[in-house]
Order: sequence, then structure tokens, then C-alpha cells
Amino acid sequence: MGKTSKDKRDLYYRRAKEEGWRARSAFKLLQLNDEFNLFDGIKNVVDLCAAPGSWSQVLSQKLPEDSKIIAVDLQPMTPIDNVVTLQADITHPKTLTTILHHFNGELADFICSDGAPDITGLHDLDEYIQSQLILSALQLSICLLKPGGKFIAKIFRGKDIDLLYSQLSNLFEQVICAKPKSSRSTSLEAFVVCLGYKPLPGWKPKLDLNKSTEDFFSEIITDKEFDIPEETRKMVKFISCGDINDIDSDATYNNLDKLTLDPIQKPTAPPYKKALEMRRNGEFNRRL
Repeated sequence: MGKTSKDKRDLYYRRAKEEGWRARSAFKLLQLNDEFNLFDGIKNVVDLCAAPGSWSQVLSQKLPEDSKIIAVDLQPMTPIDNVVTLQADITHPKTLTTILHHFNGELADFICSDGAPDITGLHDLDEYIQSQLILSALQLSICLLKPGGKFIAKIFRGKDIDLLYSQLSNLFEQVICAKPKSSRSTSLEAFVVCLGYKPLPGWKPKLDLNKSTEDFFSEIITDKEFDIPEETRKMVKFISCGDINDIDSDATYNNLDKLTLDPIQKPTAPPYKKALEMRRNGEFNRRL
């Protein structure tokens, strides 16, 4: 959660600081739960791409004490009460094995992912990379979810998002696109809410580092289904979540007292941090 001038005038940012959430994104999960009752009857939960940990915080505070919550991210995270944090790759088979070990061999009731790539500003590229991240999260989720389980993930809406809806509809009874009020309307982001996981008979999903996401899903989705004609693609319900009278996430408020609370979660170190430092220090030689 950054400290830009806009953030300081954003009441969701300020509310997150004052209430002790690691990021304003905590309100997105809270509003999604208010709409869909995601936390009802769940025990084993996995939070993918979890850093800095605001969704794991919400889960820790809202679920019963005997729940098992596992947060997974490539970046290190400051510990959270009642949450097992794993610094791991969600595409690696060892991550699946580790999670199942913590669940004592049981499957997950609910898996969520608020992960997103670094935005380039090229919408088509950003949408494609985000869809690949969702499919990677979905691979692990299919191997972990129990029948009837729930899966939600951040999406970037674009002209081909209905293709993803069609693929998800093969695996879940309900697929819904939801936009929490705490998500800025100027942002392409929304959340796909998948309810009622329905394992396909005879298919035993298995993570394999040598298989692409397309190869993984080709076992249950034919090439024809991957190339669905535009006129027959899946349409899903769109729902806006959150109290219509709540604060406006797009508004900025200039007449606010200065807020100087320290961050709960230290900033993450992106993979390219070292490259940026080397560039600033002139350690890169220009190639002619």
C-alpha cells in the first residue's frame, strides 16, 4: 500500500491505515463476502499471491479459530496470527504438497487470489498476463478444492474475458463477475466469483512443471472450446458489491488531517529491484 498523494486523500486507504489493515484491498474481500457469504461453512482456506497480506488478515479475523489458513506468495510476508505463510511458487508441485501437508491431507473449501502483474499500461498485454496468472492459480486450485468449493480471483475485464468465463463454467456451477465498491471504477479490475466446484469424472489433475497452462487444461477443454466463436461465448451476471451509500473509491478528499501511521507490512521486494539499483548506479553498460 503506497503513499502517493492520491492515496492520502483516498478514504479507503485512510480507513485501512486506521483499522490496521495492510492494504485497502481488505475492503474488497469484505464487500465480496457481504454479497456472496463466502466465509460461511469453510474451514481450510488458501490465499494465493497473498502479499502484503490484507486478505489473509480478513480471513484470520472473520473465520473460526479452528480454521486453517495458508497464504502463499513469492515475496516474503510479515507473519499474521493464525495464518501459515509460505514463500513459494504457486505453479510448483512442491507447493501443492506443502499445502496438503498443512491441511493433514484434507482439501480446501475456499481459494482466493488478489494477485496481479505489474501494469504496463498496454491493456491487451496486461489482460493477457493477468489471465495467465488466473489460470496458474486455477491449476493449483483444481488440485486442492473439494467438490462444492469456492474460488475467486482478480480479473482485468476486456473483450476476451468471456472466453475465461466459458472455461471456468466447465468447472463451477456458478460464475459471476463482481465489482466491489472499494475498487475504483476507473480500474479495469473486477473479481470472478466461482461457486460450486464440480470435478470432472475420470480426470485427475496433476501439476507438472513441463506443462503449460494450455496443456494442463487441454485434458478437459478441447481445442474447439479454447477457440469459442465470439457469438457463442459465455455471458455471466455482473454484480456491484458494497453499500451504495458507502464512501466513493474514486473521490479524493483534500481537507483531511495528515495521516502518518507506519505500514504494518514492509514493502515487497520485486524481482527487478536489483536491476533497477544496478541501473541507477551505472552498472549496466550500454550496448552499441
